[in-house]
Amino acid sequence: MAVTIHPIPGIPILAPGDDLQEAIFAALDAEGLALEQGDVLVVCQKLISKVEGRVVDLDTIEPSSLALRIAAQSEHKDPRLVEVVLRETNRIVRMDRGHLIVETGAGWVCANAGVDSSNSGAPGRVVLLPVDPDASAMRLVDAAASRWGCDVGVIITDTFGRPWREGQVDFALGVAGMAPLRDLRGTRDIDGRELCHTIIAEADALAAAAGLVMEKADGVPAALVRGFSLRRGPGSGKEMIRAAEKDLFR
Repeated sequence: MAVTIHPIPGIPILAPGDDLQEAIFAALDAEGLALEQGDVLVVCQKLISKVEGRVVDLDTIEPSSLALRIAAQSEHKDPRLVEVVLRETNRIVRMDRGHLIVETGAGWVCANAGVDSSNSGAPGRVVLLPVDPDASAMRLVDAAASRWGCDVGVIITDTFGRPWREGQVDFALGVAGMAPLRDLRGTRDIDGRELCHTIIAEADALAAAAGLVMEKADGVPAALVRGFSLRRGPGSGKEMIRAAEKDLFR
């Protein structure tokens, strides 16, 4: 299996209500690319969030007393930003020296509920995670089928830090048109031993690989992965969230 990853430049800065599918497909056309059967389209969540109106101007936010207390523990945190994070938070997993690791309403465990000010479009503006990235991904799957008559997988990504590891990589938030996990339990390794725990996070692996060409400073918010042995399925990013009862750190 030889996999290629094509960056998709030329997607303009989008605003709430803009036609996301047409913007991506026009950029593909400009690169001389057309989606084919089994391709995987990888899209940065900020593109989704902006079109879906998941953008907040901090000037409109009145911080709560809790947000003020948390911000006071850090030299750099804006209490208005902390308030936005708290509003997106289902549960605080860990809080120390102004750092917030939380569980979002959708179930993601990440820093600051995924709220981010980079590439937000204006000072004092932050971008939130999409409400339902799986649904956002499914709309792109349907649009690709309508435009090119092919079945593709779509992954909506964000950049997360990882426990025990320095650096950040792109993770799969939303998934549609493909199975996000490959369960190898019950199969055997090259020594003939039965695998009991191995489940491959294929959607995360594809997200991380595509992230290598999705340059944030150059405004490349999408990529096309071709040649991967795509396994069809309804898919959902939530399949990749470890249940709390199996999580030793929650």
